[in-house]
Amino acid sequence: MKYIFLVVCLIGSQLLSAQQKPTDLDKSPVDMSYWPANYPILKMRGQVTEDPVARIIYSRPQKKGRTIFGGEVKYNEVWRLGANESTEIEFYRAVKLGGKKIAKGKYTLFCIPLENKWTLILNKELNTWGSFTYNADKDVLRVDAPVQKTDSVEALTLYFEGIPGGSNLVILWDEAKFSVPIIL
Repeated sequence: MKYIFLVVCLIGSQLLSAQQKPTDLDKSPVDMSYWPANYPILKMRGQVTEDPVARIIYSRPQKKGRTIFGGEVKYNEVWRLGANESTEIEFYRAVKLGGKKIAKGKYTLFCIPLENKWTLILNKELNTWGSFTYNADKDVLRVDAPVQKTDSVEALTLYFEGIPGGSNLVILWDEAKFSVPIIL
């Protein structure tokens, strides 16, 4: 019995030491983007008093010399739009995305990239890791838009860019730029 206890303790200590230490930097750090841009700073300065329109929380993988689209991220397959946990977008009020009304709430974002267009997917299943358990039955909407070639961007970047009556959700990584309008 003592030997079994000793073996369990040894295995347990190995598992604990294999976990990431709090001082280790994540290879794909978590970031967030607000609409309006810099919302927390604006609120702290008293320049806004209402909730933001939207917020995205995502992990930012790095290119690191790899071929991203058509390589690390396969064409015509569902991608989580980031690394680690699935990217989440929260709308603090109803908006229109792709001409369809989207209710206030939190959703996951996925994407199906192709060479010339991407399909952005809004899904209602939350707290998922990657796209491993992606369920198309929980899609709220799909929006197609062209993908543009741009200068190389090292880290995946998602942000909101103001336009009349709303904002574009912009996704940049490698030499790809995808943009879809969100209207109030």
